[in-house]
Amino acid sequence: MKKSFRILAGSVGMLMLCPTLLAAESSEKPGIDGYINQVMEPVTEFMFGIIFYPVPIGGSKMPFVVLWLLVAAIMATLFFSFVNIRGFRHAIDLVRGIYDEPGKQKGEVSHFQALTAALSATVGLGNIAGVAVAITLGGPGATFWMILGGFLGMSLKFVECTLGVKYRKIHEDGSVSGGAMYYLSRGFGEKGFPRTGKVLALFFAIMCVGGSIGAGNMFQANQAFKQTVIATGGEQSILYQQGWLFGLLMAVLVGIVIIGGIRGIVRVTSKLVPLMVVIYVVAAFFIIFSGFDRIPEAFSAIITGAFTPEAVEGGVIGVLIQGLRRAAFSNEAGIGSAPIAHSAVKTDEPVTEGLVALLEPFLDTVVICTITALVIILSGQYVGQGADGIALTSSAFEQVISWFPYILFVAVVLFAFSTMISWSYYGLKAWTYIFGQSRISDVSYKLLICGCIVIGAAMDLGTVVDFTDAMFFAMAFPNIIGLYLFAPEIKRDLDSYFKRLRDGEIRRYR
Repeated sequence: MKKSFRILAGSVGMLMLCPTLLAAESSEKPGIDGYINQVMEPVTEFMFGIIFYPVPIGGSKMPFVVLWLLVAAIMATLFFSFVNIRGFRHAIDLVRGIYDEPGKQKGEVSHFQALTAALSATVGLGNIAGVAVAITLGGPGATFWMILGGFLGMSLKFVECTLGVKYRKIHEDGSVSGGAMYYLSRGFGEKGFPRTGKVLALFFAIMCVGGSIGAGNMFQANQAFKQTVIATGGEQSILYQQGWLFGLLMAVLVGIVIIGGIRGIVRVTSKLVPLMVVIYVVAAFFIIFSGFDRIPEAFSAIITGAFTPEAVEGGVIGVLIQGLRRAAFSNEAGIGSAPIAHSAVKTDEPVTEGLVALLEPFLDTVVICTITALVIILSGQYVGQGADGIALTSSAFEQVISWFPYILFVAVVLFAFSTMISWSYYGLKAWTYIFGQSRISDVSYKLLICGCIVIGAAMDLGTVVDFTDAMFFAMAFPNIIGLYLFAPEIKRDLDSYFKRLRDGEIRRYR
């Protein structure tokens, strides 16, 4: 109890000290927003320099963490014999519930609910603002590498989510805790390396808490606020330079939902995810088909730019880096976050949830990110623009119909909200792994995350993106080590499952 009290006191103290810590003069932006930026920028620069240490390749420099993920994704795709292709159709059947035996499996949510909970974390502003950043910095060719990154990422997602279910912990009350911290600690322990597993699991959990603050909440709040300002009058909006106020409202809404845990979250995401995807995709297709005659030209720019990017600094490697980096940020394959949501699924066959999970990068990156990229490329707005994220995407939509930014505004707020509630759950599971499961620990994290939503809405985009990437990508280091170690046993499980499926041992219930 004393330790839990210290956790709560420390978290509340951090939030209470924010006004004092931020009470420094800022020459860039007035008010609270300016103070927040002045404090966060040096912290962000330090972290970013460590996580994205540059590795010289082909006359350019690739961040080691991106190379780390790319190599792992290629190896997983080859080692599992292109499970991202051969398991695709069966994955759809699993989501439809064809193989679900009613009332028999352990867990909290269905395959469909687990998928929507995880998708609500991945289908977010990385698909809208992140794609805009990638195309601005890497040109249209970055889209090709994003698609390839999504395709390869499907295999990584399969492995990590299978492990998440296989090594999950089911509590006496029926609730489930799972994720990389559990398969690292328990899996390494079973293989005779308990200390190594605990160290890797603890590092992952700490970075996951940081990732939930950055990628899952601060970035989402920041870009949702920016689109809200655009939709309400730009610099004439009453919310202009009042990001903290918007963040406060979002924090309250997120807090209300996450109180209910994973079951409360999936009740929201199972309805919200299909709605927000339909709104965004229909709007994007309207834009794309309004310039139907220029679609071949757009695809030509994507292919040409991927391999002959003469005008882009860093050449092919520079474009590849931007595309793969945004793909990884968008679909989270190899990061280790999605297994936390998928671990709660009702199943006795861990492989089934791995197969369901491989649909995430396909929907998130191959489909939605490509649609966003086509809208931006067809508009031509990326030429000469700064890496301004959501403002660039909004401008591309507005070029066709003036009121489209209002539709984008609705989609953005829904995307941001769904991502925040799912990542808050991820962060909570990592937090309770570190500090133990108790009511005080639970409340302390929720107070902390809600406070950081307010901070994120007030920060500059550049600072948010760097902070987000640093914490987010750090999770990949221990997670990928675990995937390499456990790959042989997952391959055996997959081969056994497909054999039983072919032999008719696995029954269809619909």
